[in-house]
Amino acid sequence: MGETVRIAQVRIDHADKVLFGPDGPPVTKADLARYCADIAVAMLPHTRGRPISMERFPHGIDGESFFEKRAPAYFPDFVHRVRVDVETEHRSQDQVAIDNTQTLVYLADQACLTPHTWLSTAADLERPDQLIVDLDPTVPGLEAVRRATTMVGQLCAELGLTAFVKTTGSRGYHVMIPLRPDHDFDVVRDFAHRFAEVLVARDRDLLTTAARKAKRGDRVYLDVARNAYAQTAVPPFAVRARPGAPVSMPITWDEVDTVAPQEFTIASAARRLKTHGDPWAGIARHRQGLSRAMERLERLSGT
Repeated sequence: MGETVRIAQVRIDHADKVLFGPDGPPVTKADLARYCADIAVAMLPHTRGRPISMERFPHGIDGESFFEKRAPAYFPDFVHRVRVDVETEHRSQDQVAIDNTQTLVYLADQACLTPHTWLSTAADLERPDQLIVDLDPTVPGLEAVRRATTMVGQLCAELGLTAFVKTTGSRGYHVMIPLRPDHDFDVVRDFAHRFAEVLVARDRDLLTTAARKAKRGDRVYLDVARNAYAQTAVPPFAVRARPGAPVSMPITWDEVDTVAPQEFTIASAARRLKTHGDPWAGIARHRQGLSRAMERLERLSGT
């Protein structure tokens, strides 16, 4: 029997189980749960009401993992569910929404290292309130992905869009444009694709929209495919399944050139929040329409 502790009134079984190691500092299930409890106030505004897919590692990051979308029947009542349509299977299912601290801590007990959130909320699952551009370097190249991220921010500014940036805790950065849920996913996805095409046309040696890695060369991949119904993105402050337990951290645009994608971990995230705050705090106030940006993008793309 492993150690049992209570964190945020949630029972954590096998609390001494090491989830991250041996590369990097060991991180136990209790460490993960405490991080979740400490970070909840900052993280919950970015997860509340959004269905999630759970990336679970019952034997730690060196063991087998699996994605789980449907909320298991044994999950406790304090874990809120959102009923979603599974379009490919013509049925519905309940998925977890992280609406409170206990849920975040309970997911740690379930060895869910990373929750992946929808780009829409239970208020209107068909209409996204986020547009995500995921910048992923095909080969290691920090300076290239930084230049690409800055280009995304510059185009957003040209289009009159307020955009926010964060590290992914993996290899690159995410740029997020908060939206009013005025349009369905088809409209938003079409805009995102044309947005990416304009950027590629500006620097074909740096950027690509090729989904197949074999066609990317050493260019930075502009991934906008996740802007679709039931697709997901890693939310701010989520832990990634990599040595050292890096987290996805909101940063300012001025920090893109100085903060690396895996710079912050569960050991440093709380200190970072205390000293710098959350640049994404109150992000819902910045939700914006796409109509004018669509017109400006059309002029830029010549279509």
